[in-house]
Amino acid sequence: MTRRIRLIVLGVGIVAFAVSMALAFTGMPQFGGDLHAYRDAAVAATYAHDTANAVSSINFDQRGFDTFGEETILFCAVVGVAALLRPVYRERRREVSEAGHVLESTNLLVYFLFPLTVVLAVNVLAHGAVTPGGGFQGGVILSTGIHLLYVGGRYSLLRKLRPLAWFHQGEALGVVLFGALGITGAALGSALFANVIPQGQLGDFISSGTVPLFNIAVGMTVCSSVIVLLASFLDQALAIRAERVSDSGRTPRSGYEEGSAS
Repeated sequence: MTRRIRLIVLGVGIVAFAVSMALAFTGMPQFGGDLHAYRDAAVAATYAHDTANAVSSINFDQRGFDTFGEETILFCAVVGVAALLRPVYRERRREVSEAGHVLESTNLLVYFLFPLTVVLAVNVLAHGAVTPGGGFQGGVILSTGIHLLYVGGRYSLLRKLRPLAWFHQGEALGVVLFGALGITGAALGSALFANVIPQGQLGDFISSGTVPLFNIAVGMTVCSSVIVLLASFLDQALAIRAERVSDSGRTPRSGYEEGSAS
């Protein structure tokens, strides 16, 4: 394909996209008006399916297929980053010791915040169908909470608590579980990603049908993906520092100096 043809194809695509967006915007309800068809339908469907959290009902029930696409995009993006940052034969890996200077106040905060963050993450994920929260929020809180150990200078403990092989499988398992729940709705004679489990009582912890299961699937993928992502960047940073130290001929004061969060 010549450069001229590529530019013509690009121009046609831009014009088609601009026309589509113009038609979409002109067809939208007037700003500040009283007509909000999707809002009214979404709220009614939320109460009909006994999901106290309207956002979770929309994400994992009424537009579950879109949410599955978002989860898949996150999964593919993390896989791509992990592939780009994988160690090559020239990069060096050094074990990181517990030595090095970490403020006592930082250690104290980590001791308090680490268990609280883990409990908060589980609470946000488990109650996502009842109160604000869900799989996305709980997964991010849990993954970042685990890395508080690195801030407190406990890198070796962090490595023990986040076996990457498990989390590589966890992010894929979450995507598979989400897709399986969606196919189950179609297999039982309803729509794809439809809520086919008895909903229970509005406001109860065990309610909302498939919404809590979707939250668990998303939480698995988000938590595992963020942990794999942070581990890839952290390992790359350690490799770069080790290479710089080797090139300069300088011996670091401690093993943790290479892994300090600076």
